[in-house]
Amino acid sequence: MSAATRTAVLWVPDWPVVAGLVAAGLDAHVPAAVLGAPSGGGTRAGRSVVATSAVARTAGVRRGMRRRQAQEACPELVLLDVDDERDARTFEPVATAAETVVAGLEIARPGLLLLPAGGAARYHGSERALAEALVSAVAAAGHECQVGLGDGLLAAVLAARDDAVVPPGGSAPALAGRPVGELVHAVCDPGVVAAVRDAVGLWRRLGLHTLGDLAALPPASVAARFGDLGTWAHRLARGEDDRPPARRRTEADLAVATELDPPALRVDVAAFAARRLAEELHALLAARGLACGRLRITARTEQGELERLWRTDTATGGLSAARITDRVRWQLEGWLTDAALRRTGTDGSPEVAPLTHLALAAEDVAPAGTHQPALWGPDAGGDTRARQVLDRVQGLLGPDAVLTVRRAGGRDPRSRVQLVPYGEEVAVARDPGLPWPGALPSPAPATLLPEPAAARLLDATGRDVVVDARLASSGDPATVRWDQGEDRAVVGWAGPWPLAERWWTPDGGTRRVHLQVVLDDGRGLLLAQTAGAWSVEAVYD
Repeated sequence: MSAATRTAVLWVPDWPVVAGLVAAGLDAHVPAAVLGAPSGGGTRAGRSVVATSAVARTAGVRRGMRRRQAQEACPELVLLDVDDERDARTFEPVATAAETVVAGLEIARPGLLLLPAGGAARYHGSERALAEALVSAVAAAGHECQVGLGDGLLAAVLAARDDAVVPPGGSAPALAGRPVGELVHAVCDPGVVAAVRDAVGLWRRLGLHTLGDLAALPPASVAARFGDLGTWAHRLARGEDDRPPARRRTEADLAVATELDPPALRVDVAAFAARRLAEELHALLAARGLACGRLRITARTEQGELERLWRTDTATGGLSAARITDRVRWQLEGWLTDAALRRTGTDGSPEVAPLTHLALAAEDVAPAGTHQPALWGPDAGGDTRARQVLDRVQGLLGPDAVLTVRRAGGRDPRSRVQLVPYGEEVAVARDPGLPWPGALPSPAPATLLPEPAAARLLDATGRDVVVDARLASSGDPATVRWDQGEDRAVVGWAGPWPLAERWWTPDGGTRRVHLQVVLDDGRGLLLAQTAGAWSVEAVYD
């Protein structure tokens, strides 16, 4: 077994909640929880809790609870949306405070810092003195943290969660009795969490319930059966570093840089340049078959040079261009919103020092592993290829040429859809979590037509069906004429539902009546009447 380096880990518990409270200007003692991103276009009500504060946990709120369950347990609970950019931006003052004690730190993820402990512990007199100095520095910046030390990454991370120091050579025994699921705490990239949890589930089914069980397996057998992810987990379970200290071949670090002319005063301007650099750096890594263990971000302003090092996960092939861009954007947000980087403008008001230079460097590079994809599902590579195609089309035609669908608030299906440029984080115009009185009942139609198609709704005598202001119908729907003049018999219908929006405006706003009909071919249509004329808005399965 190779020796592991002494690593110090600084951990701020419940950082997503802490960051959300800081951004909202709320007190740290408020019971709060962070709701995960909606899946499949779900509403806020259907989202689950991904992080809670200590006060909320005392009231019975737990991770994985649905929003309603959490609010039932703690009615005064403050709900916060998940926001990776916010978490990284507000974590920069913590990293800056820790850097006054130990130089050369790495950000594993917002809320978790990795620091070399050897020289710093000797300088401060002992490892416990180093831990106390880090806690004091971060406390001066306004946050509480825990520090742990151990041999290797996982032992140090778990020691930080226990606020403990694992003696040299004691990491393997300390880890042996821990559940194998605690490997997830050592993941640096949130995108790898799902893969680690899937592997943990498999190991449990195979009878490997503790880290000691996993560490007892032969390394060659683990590598052959579970690939790079298994090798990564096996090394951590044995109390070693997540990457071997010696490699078969040494690869030179790769770096890309650009001058910002004119200088960037806003994050979105700098992030646009960072995206091009990220794609260029990722292309260099891919062309050489490499993955990087660390990403160094360097920016230059009129006041000097800024630099930060981010840890990455090489177990699943390293960072994609999109994930590199995310980390750079988060870091730029932290720098450009830092009060220390503000200067006084000509009118005496504070303004941000502009960025004039941006550079990215892939460090600790090594040959990328051979990750065997699945036969089907997201891991089969289809999602990756689709993203590459979309990035290519967007690069050729412009960012607004490729649009994706975001769910928005509204009363009818057309207003509940918002098109945004692919890859952009755009706030929805209308919050889907708000109540929308008068909205059409569920379920929503499966297909929304790009443009409403003109149609005629006829009764049994062939006359047009019209719904008046009192919602009285001139007859029962019997036939729908649309789709190039084709007539279809109506076998069932529901409604009408009136919709009057912004009726107080000078133009009278929008007044419509919706009707649901089922045709003899099994299709369902959503019809809308405006000024006496019908149109087909959407189609139900």
